[in-house]
Amino acid sequence: MPTAIALTIGGSDSGGGAGIQADLKTFTALRVHGCSALTCITAQNTTGVSRVDALPPESLGAQIEAVLSDLPVAALKTGMLLNAGLIEATAAALAPMAIPRLIDPVMVSRAGAVLLEPNAIEAYRLLLPLAELITPNLHEAQLLSGQAITTAAEVEQAAQRLLELGPAAVLIKGGGRPELRGRDYLLQRDASGRWLQHAAIDTPHTHGSGCTLGAAITAQRARGLPLTEAVMEAKRYVEGALRSSLAIGAGQGPLCHWHGYGAEGSQP
Repeated sequence: MPTAIALTIGGSDSGGGAGIQADLKTFTALRVHGCSALTCITAQNTTGVSRVDALPPESLGAQIEAVLSDLPVAALKTGMLLNAGLIEATAAALAPMAIPRLIDPVMVSRAGAVLLEPNAIEAYRLLLPLAELITPNLHEAQLLSGQAITTAAEVEQAAQRLLELGPAAVLIKGGGRPELRGRDYLLQRDASGRWLQHAAIDTPHTHGSGCTLGAAITAQRARGLPLTEAVMEAKRYVEGALRSSLAIGAGQGPLCHWHGYGAEGSQP
């Protein structure tokens, strides 16, 4: 069988727990060749981010063009885009593509840290209609939908509003509220919404879990799985990676990407 290839567009995490590093580790764990296009470089570790440097939009466009001109990318995802210029460059590059495109609208971390320049929120509306799936956390879903989210019913309402912005499907991650831990809500344009349940893993070491979920979905789409099945498999992978999360550094450790399917790292 030909090698499945996936592309991640996002920021570098020098601590290796999230961003491009987490995406590439996930792709490798799921037997997909990973390519990358960097949007920004962060100085960070398990205790936080101390500096962010954005790359020029022209550099991002050149990276994406170099990958696509040579390699048959089967699916892609976006992560931290930081500013309007980088979002616009990403939208221009993605518009002609006819492959599965996952947009993770990285604006606010699950803990509430802002990861996007304020004037760039509106620019995300250029990207949303290009997405097969968007994967906001609760904070991001609130910002994009303009609706407060405190209950499961409000998650469902926000997902419907987000669907009206153009993506084919929405997955709102519920991990930011204790009562929604282990629950994500998937709404597709041509299907009824459904709550997806998985075990709520009791660990403080969850750095990069959102990036990892998006990368795992992207990898499974690159391998040819239908969207719903790709989401379910990705959630199973993340659950295993959380069970074996790494207590490294002085702060919040990352997932263990090579143990995503259990102690032996096996997968179907």
